[in-house]
Amino acid sequence: MGKVRLSDSFYMRDMLYSEIASVHGMVNMPVDPEMAIEAGKGLCENVLEPLQSKLGPISIRSAYRSPEVNSFGNQEGLNCANNENNAARHIWDMKDSEGYIGSVACVVVNSFVDWYEKTKDWTALAWWIHDNIPEYSSQYYFPTNAACNLGWSSNGDAKKSIKSYVVNPHTGNKKALVSKGQPVILDDRGRYYLPWLESIRFSSTRNT
Repeated sequence: MGKVRLSDSFYMRDMLYSEIASVHGMVNMPVDPEMAIEAGKGLCENVLEPLQSKLGPISIRSAYRSPEVNSFGNQEGLNCANNENNAARHIWDMKDSEGYIGSVACVVVNSFVDWYEKTKDWTALAWWIHDNIPEYSSQYYFPTNAACNLGWSSNGDAKKSIKSYVVNPHTGNKKALVSKGQPVILDDRGRYYLPWLESIRFSSTRNT
């Protein structure tokens, strides 16, 4: 199962590690391997691969969870939504309530970490993904390293969302940047991420 290639750079083994499963002696393997692989390919080919090709290496913090592992995490208060809400998200082999497959991986964009540590501005990455990775379905940010639950859905009409557990430094609140497919800023979003991109280019030039 781990040898299955999901895209040019990612394999199923990259997605199967679960800290919950590891600590509690559980096996984190798909109940429906075919559906999990299809959902994983959708995420990797359409979202993670283009993200990595444009911004450099990304680290997978967590991705697939079996229904058993996710349910255990939810019941034990380990920051897991219930299985119904995580279907077609972390539970890749369970369709959502509308019958679509989907998948989520919690990722860290390594080239973004230094900028985030200096500015705490997760919106730079969020708006860049929104403007440059059209196949994403959802983004949800965490405080450490601006880790992001990044999602894909087979539902081409899915309403995009960008949410965060981190305060937006521009607004002082945690309101969604995109809700039900509607971004709160309609133009000139580049002003939030162009300074970061320039800092990456400067650092790269300086180190060559």
